[in-house]
Amino acid sequence: MAADLRIRNESTRKRMYRSDVLTRLANRILEAESIWEPSEVSILFCDDPFMTELNKDYRNKNSTTDVLSFEQENMPGQTPQVLGDIIISLETVESNCYGDTDTMREEVRMLVCHGLLHLLGYDHGTEEEKTIMHQKQAEYLGVSEDAAWDLGPKKKRTPLNSQGERKARGR
Repeated sequence: MAADLRIRNESTRKRMYRSDVLTRLANRILEAESIWEPSEVSILFCDDPFMTELNKDYRNKNSTTDVLSFEQENMPGQTPQVLGDIIISLETVESNCYGDTDTMREEVRMLVCHGLLHLLGYDHGTEEEKTIMHQKQAEYLGVSEDAAWDLGPKKKRTPLNSQGERKARGR
């Protein structure tokens, strides 16, 4: 089993992720979810104007968001299995993380995990679904459950400490 991540950065923000780290994360998730077929995922990094257009077109929301995912239909026997597309706004990531490079990298990992779980059929529309997704993100990212669900546009995040908890940020 191997995840083939097709990563393209159309954002003006650079060096906010490492492809090898994201590939290891995707492989860990696919293995834990018992996905053994070769699988392909496209990841597009963009800025807020493009993300706003997608959010408007597909979710009827005229605002940006941090991550969107789009599942793909596969033909029977198709190899590799194309799981879908994950779109991440690095502009929103930068805003959410106060521009802190380490925190931005953590956030990108979290968003890739979140998007991949959506591609695998997980959702968070109900409290039960949210709890399951929350637990899986924590497990795959190696962080606390609180840290694993600290997502959302314009929600400022502080870095994690060595125990996987949010560091206090002074004023």
